[in-house]
Amino acid sequence: MLLGSLLYYLSPRLRKIALSNLALSDLALTEVEIRRMARRSLGHLITTYLEYPRLARLKKASEIAYCVNPEEAERLIASGQGVIFFCGHQSNWELLFLEGTSRMPGVAIGRPVRQKQLYRWVVSIREKFGGKVILPKEAVKEGLRALRSGKFLGVVGDQGMPDQGYRAPFLGRMAYTSPLPALLCYRTGAPLMTATIHRENERGGHHYQIRYSAPIWPDRTKSSEEEIPRLMREASTFLESGIRAHPDQWLWAHNRWKQQSLGTIKRRYRYDSLLVVLGKQVEPLVPLIQQLRRLYPQELFAIWAEEGSQLPDLPEVELRYYRSLDELMKPDLRYKLLFNFSGSRALTRQLKRGAVIEALEIEDNEELMRRICHAR
Repeated sequence: MLLGSLLYYLSPRLRKIALSNLALSDLALTEVEIRRMARRSLGHLITTYLEYPRLARLKKASEIAYCVNPEEAERLIASGQGVIFFCGHQSNWELLFLEGTSRMPGVAIGRPVRQKQLYRWVVSIREKFGGKVILPKEAVKEGLRALRSGKFLGVVGDQGMPDQGYRAPFLGRMAYTSPLPALLCYRTGAPLMTATIHRENERGGHHYQIRYSAPIWPDRTKSSEEEIPRLMREASTFLESGIRAHPDQWLWAHNRWKQQSLGTIKRRYRYDSLLVVLGKQVEPLVPLIQQLRRLYPQELFAIWAEEGSQLPDLPEVELRYYRSLDELMKPDLRYKLLFNFSGSRALTRQLKRGAVIEALEIEDNEELMRRICHAR
């Protein structure tokens, strides 16, 4: 994984997001394992990008990928029953659609990129076996049309989408995502199936193994408020099991667990885990700390303070007391955002060697709010 190591060191932001996400997940990894896993994950990411020219030349999907249990999905499609496929950014996720459309008619939701020529090339690859890529703004209309005509609809569902309003546990943490797969499942009666993929050693010409879950059928005698969470939970559970089986092949370098949209906090400071370090003067900073907690109400919020400090009562805040700043110099890989009010620049430098991406030392409430919030 030489290329993964290069990206690990050359892209601090990707490295730190991956380190923090791994440290905060429920995989219970050691620091050495976290760093190794992050490098391997970035290596798989580079491999995926480098494989696009190979996919462009691909004549048959079976040259590079195979599904171990396609029978039930194929039977449903052959009978005219539409199917919703739920998947994530595992291994080379492009092959899920390519391999699927080599056997069954289908469409998938694809988010466009700014470089139009590059996007057209990627779309041409995705559609080479007869599939069609639809834009997110067309997802409901075109998705319904595809399902009613007996095709499958592919939805990537492991991206952080706080604007969608649906929040559920994922790899041990609360995460926002789109409930669209479950909504369409409930509305149309089409089954929901999860597809996972992993890269394996070359065997008989294949490099990727795909697996489908059993169909998850909606119970339309129950309310959507009951069924949609159940459908999403069952689909996500199968995806999680695939990630846990090959955790280094999932895209850990994505801000998956962000807890809010861009409406209040600027993108630069929109992270899911933050640390506030206090020095000797705590009382003047109490209003600022309270304001930060109001701005980040669902994020992991930790405070490190000197022993004996009188801190305000804040909901669900992780507290750590220290005697000397030297105790804090050991890297903690969980936090992406740092508010350091201890006066120690050395501590900021040390924590930025870990997973901290942004660090602020501004103690003035108004100035700090101007820095991190959108103008009102």
